Formats: sequence, structure tokens, C-alpha cells
Amino acid sequence: MFDNAPWAPLVATFVTVILILVLAFVVRNIAHRLITRVINRAATGGSIASRFRKGAVTDGIDALLHERRKQRAETMGSVLKHVASIVILGTGVLTVLDRLAIPIAPLLTSVGILGVAIGFGAQELVKDFIAGMFMLLEDQYGVGDVIDVGGAIGTVEAVTLRVTRLRDADGRVWYVRNGTITRVGNESQGWSRAYMDVRVAYDADVMSVRVLLEHVAEEIWADAELRESKIVEEPQVFGVEQLSDSSLVFRISAKTLPAAQAEVSRELRLRVKTALDAAGIPMVAAA
Repeated sequence: MFDNAPWAPLVATFVTVILILVLAFVVRNIAHRLITRVINRAATGGSIASRFRKGAVTDGIDALLHERRKQRAETMGSVLKHVASIVILGTGVLTVLDRLAIPIAPLLTSVGILGVAIGFGAQELVKDFIAGMFMLLEDQYGVGDVIDVGGAIGTVEAVTLRVTRLRDADGRVWYVRNGTITRVGNESQGWSRAYMDVRVAYDADVMSVRVLLEHVAEEIWADAELRESKIVEEPQVFGVEQLSDSSLVFRISAKTLPAAQAEVSRELRLRVKTALDAAGIPMVAAA
């Protein structure tokens, strides 16, 4: 009886369209849940600072790294969810149009032409977004890192798919488009290094100076406050780094937690200067 009814094809088409749309939304929700699960797993992970001695400062670094991973994961998750929604729902809409006997070839052609026009008109924007995505995926830098991007050096305050916001030592804020960054020097990823070149007179006793610097390194390593919060390995004295007709250059170096190299360098200079003055060994100015 229903097969002969004039409205039977309309009902069948309507039911088919509803099923297609429901299926599209179900697949979209499943895709979003899978992306969310992967993103939540990516937002948690091992800590760099946990490999070193624990303390209040390393706990703070752990929190910063966790927030950095969380921000990167959420950004990528948002992009992936939008892409999944566009692909799945777009496919569903095209299937519905085809089911309704609406020609989709002209629509696809128009969309293709529009996409090419937008691509030519927004090449720089697309370049920025692609560079931002790879930067986040590769974890080149994150909020709190001190980086050198060529035209600007500063602390990262915000990262988006389009721009990176830096604040330099003078307090100036720099907005750098991700697509213009061709190289990045990260001074606070994993660990940093503080070092000091000590210039003494050419006729100074090499062994005496070396022993004095090694004593300074041992004192710094024995300092519980620095060892717990800033320095992760015992400082090393590399001996004579440079030799000229007027001076000898010794180098003392220490591996530090990320972004702690400036403070450790200041402490090295203070202690080395004090030790040299106490031993009566003058420093020589750089030529």
C-alpha cells in the first residue's frame, strides 16, 4: 500500500537524508572523542626537571612544562577537530545534495576556484599557519622559553598558529609572524649552560690558577641553595682556553636548569673575582 503512495519516494528520500546527517554527526563525535583522548595523553608526559634534583624551583619548572604541553596539545586538538568537522560534515552535505539530485559538480568547481583565489590572496597567512602547526608539533619553543628568532630576542609570552609574542630585556613586546621565522635559537629547552672566561697575566702560574678555579667550582657545587635549584652538574674547569702574548684565558662552565644560566653566570663572576683577589692574582682586560 505504501509503495504505491505518491509520497512514498519523498518519505524514503527524507529518511535517507536524516540517516546520512545523523551518521555524519555520529562519525564527527567519534572523531572528536578520539582526538580528545590523544590530546589528553599528549598533554601529560615525563618532566625534564624531574631528572635533576627536586626542589621548589624544579617543581615550578615542572608546572611550566606541563602548561606548555597542555597549551600545545589543546591548540593542535582544536585544529584537528575543526579539520575533522569540515571533512566529515562537508562529505555528508555533498552526499545529501547528491541524494536530492542536486548537481554538485558546479558547486565543487566553484569551491575549487574560490579556494585557489583565497590561496593566492592569503599566501602569507597560510604560510604562517603551516609554520605554526609544525612549530607546535615539533615543540621548537613554548611559553616561558627565551628564544632568538633573528630579528628579536626575548621571552615567549604567547604562541598561536599565526604569531609568536616575545618580550625582550627592555620590556618591548615583539609580534613575530611564524611564517617569517627561518631559525630559532632556544636558550631554555632541556638545560642551559653558564660559563665564564677568566683572563690572567701571561706569566701567571697555570697550575695555581687552575687549582683556584677548581676550588671555586667545588664551592658552588657544595652550595645547597644553588645545587638544589639552579645547577644540575658539577661545574667544570676547562683549563687554558686561549693563549696570547699578553694573557691566558681559562674557562669555567656549569650546566644549569633552563633559563637559569644568567643567575649562575653572575654567581660565577662574583666568586671567581673574590677568589682571585684573595690570592693576589690580577685579571687582564680583553684586548
